[in-house]
Amino acid sequence: MIDILLELKDVNYKYKNNLILNKINLQINYGEKIALLGKSGAGKTTLISILNGTINPTKGKAKFFNRDFDKLNFDQKSKLSTIWQDLRLIEDLSAEQNVNCGLLGKEGFLFAFKNLLNIGSFDKAHNYMQICNLKKSIYSKNIRKISGGQKQRVAIARSLIQESDILLADEPFNNLDPKLTSNIKNLLLISKNKNKIRVPNTILISLHRLDLLDGFNRIIGMKNGEILFDLDKNKLKNFHLNKIY
Repeated sequence: MIDILLELKDVNYKYKNNLILNKINLQINYGEKIALLGKSGAGKTTLISILNGTINPTKGKAKFFNRDFDKLNFDQKSKLSTIWQDLRLIEDLSAEQNVNCGLLGKEGFLFAFKNLLNIGSFDKAHNYMQICNLKKSIYSKNIRKISGGQKQRVAIARSLIQESDILLADEPFNNLDPKLTSNIKNLLLISKNKNKIRVPNTILISLHRLDLLDGFNRIIGMKNGEILFDLDKNKLKNFHLNKIY
């Protein structure tokens, strides 16, 4: 098994002549639970977009399984899933159809066609929705007609149903109350979960709440597009946090 799943080497990213990421060097190894910390505007979302291949570095290299992203096939790309801060749900589809979209990388054109026509099977989607504390009453509702917290959990269920090897999540606990936050966080971080579903062994989650750091084994701190610290959770001290907040 390849221990290094994702790697960035000397990565810069510019947008309209603004340097968003500067000299980023990062390795994400199999089995790590990583919390990515930093204020809004620190570069966390851009870093996640580089890591999952959505955008290309202006300078430097991004690799997944030691391969450039443009050389990955569809199956290899499906081994990485993302929960976006803006969710990126499809507003013309129902909640259950949106969750089923997480299976498109594995199921092919016929499945996609049936899902679009709302005639496919939703058994697996319903299982993941239930695990994410979503009630049956919203399964078939249009995504526009459910609450922000419900949309958040639909996006999480869509990512988990993909059964990827690595999960990148950008502020996935937004819009969730404390109890739901605790439930979803435990679902994501505890590999041997009581629901007997496959959760990615390797996870990077961007956060702004320091009270959610329990359960992570590695902490990365960002400010102004740079990584200021990258260390084991048990070595994190207040002076590290003062660097980024």
